[in-house]
Amino acid sequence: MYVGLFSMINTFKLRPVQMSLYQNLLIGFAFSFFLFKLLLTAFLILDDFIRIVMYLFESFSKIFFKATTEVVLSERRDFLIKLGLGVASIPFASMLYGITKGKYNYKVQNLRLQFSNLPKAFEGFRIVHISDIHAGSFDSLEQVKRGVDLINAQNPDVVCFTGDLVNNDAREIEPYIDVFKGLQSKQGVYSVLGNHDYGDYKNWPSKKAKQENLKLLESLQEQMNFRLLKNEHIRLHKDSDEIAVLGVENWGKPPFVAHGDLDKTLVGVEEKSFKILLSHDPSHWDEKVLPHQTNIDLTLSGHTHGMQFGIDIPGFRWSPVKYKYPRWAGLYQEAKKFLYVNKGFGFLGFPGRVGIWPEITVIELENSKQATRY
Repeated sequence: MYVGLFSMINTFKLRPVQMSLYQNLLIGFAFSFFLFKLLLTAFLILDDFIRIVMYLFESFSKIFFKATTEVVLSERRDFLIKLGLGVASIPFASMLYGITKGKYNYKVQNLRLQFSNLPKAFEGFRIVHISDIHAGSFDSLEQVKRGVDLINAQNPDVVCFTGDLVNNDAREIEPYIDVFKGLQSKQGVYSVLGNHDYGDYKNWPSKKAKQENLKLLESLQEQMNFRLLKNEHIRLHKDSDEIAVLGVENWGKPPFVAHGDLDKTLVGVEEKSFKILLSHDPSHWDEKVLPHQTNIDLTLSGHTHGMQFGIDIPGFRWSPVKYKYPRWAGLYQEAKKFLYVNKGFGFLGFPGRVGIWPEITVIELENSKQATRY
């Protein structure tokens, strides 16, 4: 565990361009075993607390009631120790699965959204939404390709990527350029920047080097046939109808950067147009999109990763990240505005996923006044 923790600290300090399977497994095991020890220790402390209370009670009894019973403080209760081992083993085993299989356990989430103002030609239009690739964390080209193949199998009309292509350095995506260049959709692939894409979490030798890194990232996205939207919009055409796809740069609450400019993005967009907004951080929806005078029909976000840990089963969803981000995963609606928060394609920090699996979202648009999930 200590070797793994040292490796993790060293990794965060050096910010490597690529991670190996060995590094990820070592760091993941350190996380897993630390949590195991933490939970087991809690049961041992509970046993100590019980024994101390009993000792004080019996000492009190000896003084005032002349009792003769003794408490043996050197012995622990086998039941509590075994219970602690059993309880601690559950997340330990889950996290071991998460760092070996779970991080590439891609799940397709299907969603049908209905809008009264959707142009007729876009009835049944299929959007594939992915987010938070974090290429520098990957350790298997084959598994990433399998995820891209799964995206293509959804037969998308358009693919929307909502930021954090890399962890820190644009070069992280280079081994995967051909893989993501293989994304197939009828209307192209559109992307925005996330907070990690600006290189803010790495010590650069100069300001110029940091700026060049961002230019390289933009160039590499172009090589992958990603159309990067930086506070701008494009129009998708089908027959004689059109919809607007808006893309803002990252907008987040401190300490996250706020480069997004929704007003600039909307310049030239007609009020009556059906609008899809790509915005990395879901906080942007509450702070800027909802109160804006222009109605934006659908916002797609990511950023939270669902913390890569939690429970997501039919009828119940929970993750610790909900206490920081109220809009942390899935579909949200206020009036006629919808937000969908994708749980992410990749992983960061903890090199795995437990219960919150990497997500590929398929949104099918329909013309109506209700939204249903299936």
